[in-house]
Amino acid sequence: MKPQRVFWLITILSLLAGLIDLPAKTRIKFAKFDQEISRPKLDLRIGKFRFYRDLEIKQGIDLAGGVHLVFQADMSKIAPADKDSAAQAAKNNIERRVNLFGITEPVVQTSKLGEEYRLIVELAGISDINQAIDLIGQTAQLDFRELPAGATAAASFADFKKTDLDGRDLSRSRVRFDKNTGKPVVSLEFSSEGAKKFSEITGRNVGKPVAIFLDEWPLTTPLVKEQITTGEAVISGEFSLEEAKRLSVQLNAGALPVPIKIIEQRNIGATLGVESIQKSIQAGLIGLLMVILFMIGYYGYLGFLADVGLIVYGLFSFALYKLIPVTLTLPGIAGFILSIGMAVDSNILIFERMREEIRAGKPKQLAMELGFGRAWDSIRDANVCTLITCFVLFNPLNWTFLNTSGMIRGFALTLGLGVLLSLFTGIVVTRTILRVLTRKEKE
Repeated sequence: MKPQRVFWLITILSLLAGLIDLPAKTRIKFAKFDQEISRPKLDLRIGKFRFYRDLEIKQGIDLAGGVHLVFQADMSKIAPADKDSAAQAAKNNIERRVNLFGITEPVVQTSKLGEEYRLIVELAGISDINQAIDLIGQTAQLDFRELPAGATAAASFADFKKTDLDGRDLSRSRVRFDKNTGKPVVSLEFSSEGAKKFSEITGRNVGKPVAIFLDEWPLTTPLVKEQITTGEAVISGEFSLEEAKRLSVQLNAGALPVPIKIIEQRNIGATLGVESIQKSIQAGLIGLLMVILFMIGYYGYLGFLADVGLIVYGLFSFALYKLIPVTLTLPGIAGFILSIGMAVDSNILIFERMREEIRAGKPKQLAMELGFGRAWDSIRDANVCTLITCFVLFNPLNWTFLNTSGMIRGFALTLGLGVLLSLFTGIVVTRTILRVLTRKEKE
């Protein structure tokens, strides 16, 4: 693609990012013109797919305020071998429940102190704390439902009626692999009383679906192929391993009786967040201004172009935070500020290589191309090392031997996104601007 076309594409994307970055309502005053502009929300629909964003920055508990809760799990009725899985099931159940509040990135962690299992919950921006505590503290309710006689194929979840089979009758759920296909399936093991109930339900629903609900939320609707009298059943389908594990954990959340009670509650005031935001923004602006002045003072017009790329980087970063969305915490803001310096670092390497080529007698345009090409190896290696560090800190696979702190993950996420965007602005944006200007000078 020609540099001029790339330049205009970058310009259009920068304007769109700037529009996304605007506050919900912005007042524009110019001479006699005084108008308040409302930023539209993003709501895209393609068939059944919907992409909706309110384009507001999501703030973590340390910035928006909220509540820090600690629950103790009652494991007295759980077998020792099942306690870890019961704690994980309770954690997943809490995460699903707090999402009903529309909370972005709730922090839910398990903790073990001696023989005690605890669940730590942090909810940002909560207005009705008592309602949240009541909802989280409920034991998960699992039940099996069937369609009434005469129901048609067009029946919905609302048409399913409760049976007398519930979570108390389910001993456990596990992920297994089908011996014939090798695909993951979810197995169910019922108690002796549950086996009798399940036999009756499957007997009268052969060829029909039986729905499984957790806290009034439909989990799955497997089709009954034959009456099951053994007390063991298998839910098969086109499951991935992760989907099968998730379903098994959800079923165990209702099968394992894990009552929890609150033992600690701490409110975090939003004033802490206001002070943190103000100081962080102040520090960020001072650092950004120092970088801009240094680049202009040391590299002249090249530094000015790098600063233009830095502004584009800032526009894209905040737009990306709103589109993903990223929940910003104070460490997350620190990661963004750190990435500002890294965004300029690649330009410094490129400009120094350009100077070396010019001193060697190369024409300016050739020196520019060689500078970008020969600085790439150093830029790539430095940023790959940083991305590996971000991967370890973010721990996307939830490895227990690595960090699981939400604050540190926020830092890693903003830093990682910043590194990727800095590669784009340093290599693509600045390079395109230089190519366009160099061609104009030549003409």
